[in-house]
Order: sequence, then structure tokens, then C-alpha cells
Amino acid sequence: MTGAGRTRTDGRTSGSRRVLVIGADGQLGLSVVEALRETGRVRFVAGADGADASGSPAIARLIADTDPDTVVHLGLEPRPSSAGGRAAMKERNVIGTMQLLAAASKAPGLKRLVVKSSGAVYGCAPRDPALFAEDTPPHRPPTSGYGKDVAEAEGYVRGFARRRPDVAVSVLRFAPFAGPGVASPLLDYLTLPVVPTVLGYDPRLQFVHIDDAVRALVLATLGGHPGTYNVAGDGAMPLSQITRRLGRPTFPVVSFGAGFFGGLIRRAGIVDFTPDQVDLVRYGRVLDTARVRARLGWEPGHTAAEALRAHAEAVGLKPIVPGWTKGY
Repeated sequence: MTGAGRTRTDGRTSGSRRVLVIGADGQLGLSVVEALRETGRVRFVAGADGADASGSPAIARLIADTDPDTVVHLGLEPRPSSAGGRAAMKERNVIGTMQLLAAASKAPGLKRLVVKSSGAVYGCAPRDPALFAEDTPPHRPPTSGYGKDVAEAEGYVRGFARRRPDVAVSVLRFAPFAGPGVASPLLDYLTLPVVPTVLGYDPRLQFVHIDDAVRALVLATLGGHPGTYNVAGDGAMPLSQITRRLGRPTFPVVSFGAGFFGGLIRRAGIVDFTPDQVDLVRYGRVLDTARVRARLGWEPGHTAAEALRAHAEAVGLKPIVPGWTKGY
């Protein structure tokens, strides 16, 4: 896909919508651009590289040149290594979002803003509820990593919504992605030859298939449904069940703190396993998706287990322990 200032029109139809997708250089962005083009309901879909588009002058020119009525912000990067380090990741996620919103606030024709966020905004803690609804306050807000970035970015989005009440703002908080082509520190961790776990903990985890995530973003983009929405596949699974299904033996360790456990995983080669990821595989997190079903009419085409299985099949994962994958 193209960088900021070098936009590309990816589809012209008889529709009237003008959509600008920020972060169209990744798998999710490319899929969203293609899915929007195929709806026949947009006049054009322009894509921009999420990193390039984080510069204030560049993004201002981009919005002025394309004159979108809808901006889809997919540029929040969860992996420090992909952004060039933790400092660059925060610059892209937080400052980049702030600059994008500053430019969007001056766009007179803008009618809709859709933001890809994450369930990581809820944090992870021992006394968390069984399900996080969109209005559930976190017991332990994220203090580092991607979770903190998306929480700060959402704060700027709420400020934008107050300044531009004429713009319908939709924020989609996704469970971790899984499926063909998806790469993430969590999936790398779950597919280690031996999976370290925290002794005495068996967290419940949830996933959403990448195709279902694309459909949710398209629905939010084409519909008029402002608000915040959790998006996840049906069926949370405890970590012990996940490792059995993937055929991965586990190695329970006594936790001496997030630093110790995270260091153990990073020594296994997963450089992006940050403290908020450590909390996730210790305490877990499950999202309530009732709102997105009722208001957007979204239903997952894949359960969380099916999404994880699709990932395992796509990467050709071979079980270390034969027969453990029968649970699929």
C-alpha cells in the first residue's frame, strides 16, 4: 500500500462514500480496503501507511487531498520491534493518533471516524470480572506497553468526539487476532515447543478470527453506529486447554514477578512479550460482545477455538505431544 502523501484509490463504484484507511500497509488494513471496495457502497477507498501517516504535516495534507467523509484508523501498532522500538511505538500510537485527530478535526466533510482499539485497555488483574463489558472500569489499568498506548489513544478519541459532535465515532476493542497470516507475540508464545506458565494460574483467553475482525470494521465504517464495541469470537478457553489443543507441553514456573516471567519468555526468542502480555497469560481477559451484536448486527463466523485452529493450520504447527489436538 502507499505511504502518506502518496495515496492510492483502491476502488471506484457508484457509491457515494469517501473512505481513508490509515494503516492500510498491514494485513488487516489491506483486507479492510479490499472488503470496502467489494461492497460497491463507496466512491473510493484511499489507503495510507500507518507509520508514514503519523507525521502532522503529512497527515494534514493527506486528509486535505482526499477529503474523506470517513476515516478508519488502523495504525495502532502492538509490537515494539515492528515500530522500531518501544519509544517509536509510543510515538506512532499515541502522538500519531493525536496528530491524526487534530488534522481530522479540521476536515469539514468528515462524518464518521472508526478506530481499531484493543481489549488491552481493560488491563488484567486477579479480581477482574468474568466478562468485561464496554463500560466496565478496569481494576488495574494498563501501565505499560500496548495496553497503555491504546488507553491513551482512546482518551484523545473521546476528546475529538466532544469537539466534533457532528462526527459519528466508533471504537472497536478487539480480542487478540488469530487466523491465517496473523503474527503476534501471544501466538508466538502459545506455539513455543514448551510453553512456560505461571504455577497456580490457568487464565481464560479469547481470540477473534482476522476475517471476523474485517467484517466488524466494515460494518462500523458503512453504518451509523457511534459508540465503543467489544469484538471477540465465542468461547473463551483456559490456557491449559489451549496448550492441549495445540499439542504443546507446558512448564509451570513459580512467578517471581512480571519481570522474571517476561524475561524467561523473551529468552525463548519472543522479543515483544511486554509486561501487559505477561499479565494476560497470568490473569486472562474475556470480553462481552452483546453490544456489537445488538447494534452493529455483527456475529462471529468463527469461534475463538476455530480462529486458533486456523492459525495453527496456516503455520503448519505440528503437535509436540501426539493426540492432544483431538479437542478441536
